Amino acid sequence: MSYYIYAIIEGAAKREFGAIGIGAEKVYTIPAKGFAAVVSEVADNKLRPERRNLAAHQKVLTTLMQEATPLPVAFGVVAETKKAVQTVLADNREALLEQAVRVKNRMEMILKVSFNVPDIFKYFVETHPELRSARDRYYIKKHGPSHEDKIELGRLFDHLLNQDRESHTALVSKFLKSHSLEIKENPCRDERLVMNLSCLVERQDEKVFEEAIFTAAGHFDNNFSFDYNGPLVPHNFVALELSL
Repeated sequence: MSYYIYAIIEGAAKREFGAIGIGAEKVYTIPAKGFAAVVSEVADNKLRPERRNLAAHQKVLTTLMQEATPLPVAFGVVAETKKAVQTVLADNREALLEQAVRVKNRMEMILKVSFNVPDIFKYFVETHPELRSARDRYYIKKHGPSHEDKIELGRLFDHLLNQDRESHTALVSKFLKSHSLEIKENPCRDERLVMNLSCLVERQDEKVFEEAIFTAAGHFDNNFSFDYNGPLVPHNFVALELSL
C-alpha cells in the first residue's frame, strides 16, 4: 500500500479528516519536522486523472481550506512508504517554511473576463477602424483576398486582440491591486478570453476584493462578461517540487 499526497499543512499533530479521499479512502496526516502531509492510502502508484479522482483531490483541499491554508501538491504524487513521506517533509523543510509564510491566512481568487459577443472578428472590425479598413481593402479585390491577404488580416487581428487584452488587464488590475498581495496573469488559451487573473488575497479581504471586481466591471459594457471564483487553495502561488 502506498500513500497519495494531497497537500502539506503546518503542525505536528496526527489528524483525520474522514473517508473523503480517492476511492473513498480515509484521509489523515503523516507528520514530520513541524509539517504534516495529508494523505490517503492507494494501491496503484499511477493514478489516472479521471474526473472522480480529480474531484476527490479537490474535495480534500476544499476541506483543508476551511480551517487553514494548505500547501497544495500536484495531482498524482504518491510515496511508496510512510518513511518516504516523512523524509520528503524533512528534506524540504526550509522550502515549506518559506511557502507557508507566503500564503498563511491567504486564498486565491480567479477572475476571468471574456468577450460576450456573437462574432469576435466582426466585433473587432466594428470597433477598430484599421482592421475594418484592411478587411475592405482585401475583400474589394476582384477575386477576393489572397491566402497572403488572409494571413495578414489574421496577424492584424491578433495584434489588436493582444493590445486590447493588455489595456483591459491594466485597467482591471488597477482596481484589484489595492486588495491583492500578488496578481498573476495566466495565459488566455481561448480567443474570447480577455484576461485570466489569479490573485492572492488575505482571507479577511474577500468581501472588499469582490467589491473591487464589481467596480472594475462597471468600466466595461455588455460586450464583456466577468466571472470570478474563490476562495481557492493558492495553487498559483505555491511552488513545491517534491522528489520521491
